[in-house]
Amino acid sequence: MNPTGPELLIRPETPADIAAITEITRLAFENHPFSRNTEPFIILGLRAAQALTVSLVADIDGAVVGHIAFSPVTFTDGSKNWFGLGPVSVRPDYQRQGIGSRLVREGLRLLKDAGAAGCILVGDPHFYERFGFKSPEGLSHEGVPQENFLALPFGGRIPQGIVEFHPAFGATE
Repeated sequence: MNPTGPELLIRPETPADIAAITEITRLAFENHPFSRNTEPFIILGLRAAQALTVSLVADIDGAVVGHIAFSPVTFTDGSKNWFGLGPVSVRPDYQRQGIGSRLVREGLRLLKDAGAAGCILVGDPHFYERFGFKSPEGLSHEGVPQENFLALPFGGRIPQGIVEFHPAFGATE
């Protein structure tokens, strides 16, 4: 144990983390008001399709307590090199300690460093606006209220039209 408290490390997932990621995601979303409790299946589907562009865990003294996933998205206007954020999960007993924010910041940094054009997500605007996400005019995702559909360009323009997440987002088991 670190004498100044537990040390938080944000690192890429490893195969040894998969069971913990699945459980943390299940626990984080089991009582979420807008969840259909499919988030663990989404991550497993993205991984099976080799569509996890960035997959990071929050590790505290060797225990995985959080996870974030980024995967490619497509747009009806043909824009390229954009990624979807999600799901992001933190074990309930570690929530509200800044772990989710650290995961988001590091994932966005890695995407920018790799030359991504931007990132989109479906989520709470009050949480994600602190990272620069905004609800874009002219861009939507079917079935999602506009205020919960957010985009963050990394320098260029925001695509127009309809966005589609990876087919794994339709996973139910």
